[in-house]
Amino acid sequence: MDEETPLLKRRATLSGSQVRNSGLYLAVFSAVLGNFNFGYSLVYSSPVLPKFKSPDADPRLRMDTEQAAWFGSIYSLGAAAGGLGAMMLNDLIGRKLSIMMSAVPSTVGYMLLAGAVDLWMLHLGRFLTGVAAGMTAASIPVYISEISHKGVRGALGSCPQVMAVFGSLTLYALGLVVPWRWLAVAGAVPAVLMLVLLTFMPSSPRRLLSLGRRQHAEKVLRWLRGSHYDTYSELRDIQESIDNQTTVKWSNLLKPIYYKPIIISVVMRFLQQMTGITPVLVYLEPIFAKSQVSIEPRYDAAIVGAVRLLSVAIAASLMDKAGRKALLYTSSMLMFVASLTLAISSHTTACPPGPSPPNHTALDYGSPDNISVTFQSSQQTAAGVIPLGFTVVFIFGYAMGWGPITWLLMSEVLPLVVRGKASGLCVTVSWLTAFALTHAFTHLVDSYGLYVPYLMFTVVCVLCLLFNAVCVPETGGRSLEEIENYFRTGRTFTITRSASTLQSH
Repeated sequence: MDEETPLLKRRATLSGSQVRNSGLYLAVFSAVLGNFNFGYSLVYSSPVLPKFKSPDADPRLRMDTEQAAWFGSIYSLGAAAGGLGAMMLNDLIGRKLSIMMSAVPSTVGYMLLAGAVDLWMLHLGRFLTGVAAGMTAASIPVYISEISHKGVRGALGSCPQVMAVFGSLTLYALGLVVPWRWLAVAGAVPAVLMLVLLTFMPSSPRRLLSLGRRQHAEKVLRWLRGSHYDTYSELRDIQESIDNQTTVKWSNLLKPIYYKPIIISVVMRFLQQMTGITPVLVYLEPIFAKSQVSIEPRYDAAIVGAVRLLSVAIAASLMDKAGRKALLYTSSMLMFVASLTLAISSHTTACPPGPSPPNHTALDYGSPDNISVTFQSSQQTAAGVIPLGFTVVFIFGYAMGWGPITWLLMSEVLPLVVRGKASGLCVTVSWLTAFALTHAFTHLVDSYGLYVPYLMFTVVCVLCLLFNAVCVPETGGRSLEEIENYFRTGRTFTITRSASTLQSH
């Protein structure tokens, strides 16, 4: 008990109300506008694909199944390329500038989509918005983790996912009333706003210290924590962490401090995508149309978007209270139940109804034929509610855990010396997986129906449960230095340092 007391005091001190987080919150908001853009562009295909596949579409832009599969999946291929680019840019120019540079492919991509007169413009525009998404996905979580203190790092670490979900919901809502070209124009606005705001935000203190700019780092840390914050202890801990880092050679990757967090991060991003979240979001309206939901698919998509926003907000509030592992368990179980139910439902869904039955008068209302028609109608209504209800449960479960926590853990567990390159590797693996799955999804559904992909997602959810139980550490309430020592020293969190002194303001 005596050994735990100093740690508890340090947690209470950092999580107390004495820290002024206004500067930190502004910096985080400026950065996560990139995630808003990511969520917006990710689901852009959902409301516009039905228009491109319609017989009324412009002949130059009309898509068949293969072209629609490419339009949906090429975004993920662009995101993988963006992740590779971020591997170099994160360490070369820093996290903040990497995020700012993502505004270039994002804006160009949206302009191509808005002005498209041929299919190649649609595909290239979609690819470029994916490049921007990959860059932000690799850079923003790391930037947030490095400027946040552990008292709020869990909640702020979930902000990228919250903003991505809010971006998707905005797209679904605008898609109800705005033509597809203007949807693309609207998407360029947050990218430009992010670029402007980040111009006035600080670089990461860790980045500045690694460049030997201690005075600048101290100034930035005081701006992030408040003018009366004693920066000495935190700067000392960060500097010690940097001093303990050495140039990583390939042989060094055999050490647990490097290979364990990298493997955990990569596998979590792989499993996150294999749950099927990307194809479900990208093809949400076509999926609902095929599932014969009881209301228009575009309204169902908006409902799902609202539920996603609610669930990630709940996850953000619980991140530092319930712990990462508990939320991951809950998330895995909800997705397992939902995907299994959707698999069974799609396997047993009746064929679309035939011609309308003949009219009956009130005199033969109780006839056996009419009762049969009424019973079939009620069955169809129930069958239409199940896909919507359990898709909501599936996405709610994902957004409670495997959505935000995977991003957060990646930024928490990766060692500083390899964080830039390793985060880019994680994003690249994630989006290559998403590309393969999203491209295959359309062909699987056309050949076998929704049953086969949903059954595969169910199996993956079981793997998520097992991986969380065996491999994922609990990082809640730990500083980044403590987490590094966790992998350096074994299965315990140990660090020798004094608490940062906070004074009331």
